[in-house]
Amino acid sequence: MNKKILLVEDDFSVVEFLKKGLDEANFEVSVALNGNSAISMASESSFDIILLDIMLPDKNGIEVCRILRSQGIKTPILFLTALGTSENIALGLNTGADDYLVKPFKFIELYARINALLRRTSYTDNLSDEKVKNTFIISDLIIDDDAKTVVRGEQKISLTATEYRLLLVLMKNKGRVLSRIDILESAWDINFNMGTNVVDVYINYLRKKIDGDFENKLIHTVVGMGYVLKEK
Repeated sequence: MNKKILLVEDDFSVVEFLKKGLDEANFEVSVALNGNSAISMASESSFDIILLDIMLPDKNGIEVCRILRSQGIKTPILFLTALGTSENIALGLNTGADDYLVKPFKFIELYARINALLRRTSYTDNLSDEKVKNTFIISDLIIDDDAKTVVRGEQKISLTATEYRLLLVLMKNKGRVLSRIDILESAWDINFNMGTNVVDVYINYLRKKIDGDFENKLIHTVVGMGYVLKEK
C-alpha cells in the first residue's frame, strides 16, 4: 500500500514540483494550501507523514504543528522552510516537528528525509507496548534496554558494557546537563577521584560510535558543567 503524504504548501509552483516527484515515487499525496485546511485534513484523515511549509496564509506552519501535537496527532512532521536560521529551526523542532529541510532543496534530499522518517516510525510502531516502556528514543537513536541494543538510523551500534551504561544514563536524562560526578555515580556506581578523566575518555569513545558517521550530533559538551544528550 502506498504511503500517504499531506503536503501543506501555498506556492503552486512548489506544489506542482513536489507532487509530481512524490507521485512518481509512488506516494499518495493530498494537498492543503493553508494552515486551517492542513489542521482539518490531518485531524480527519490518517497520513504517514506531513510536509509542512512554515510561511502559510492564516496560520503559519509553527502554529499548525503546535495545534496538531496538542490534539495528540503523532504523524511525523517535516518542515519545509526558507527560514534557515538556527533560531527558526530550533523553534520548529521544539514545537514538535521531527525534521526540517531548508529551501531551496533537491528532490532527492527530500526523498531521503521522508524515507528516514518512515523507517524510524515503522521501527517504533512494530515494538510491543511492553517493550516500548524499556525503549528510549532521541532523534534517530534508539536504545532497547530489554535486548540491550543500540540502533541509529539503520546502523546497529556495538558498545562495551561501560559505554552502554554511560549512554543509557545520558538517554534517561536527555536534555539535562550532567556533571562528571553525576555521570560517575550513575554509570560507574562508584566514587572515583574527582580529578579522574575517565568520563571524558568514555564520552570520546561514545561520540565516535554514536555521532561519528552522522551529521546531527547528539552528545554535547557544556563547558565547565558537563555533558548532555540532545538534538541540535
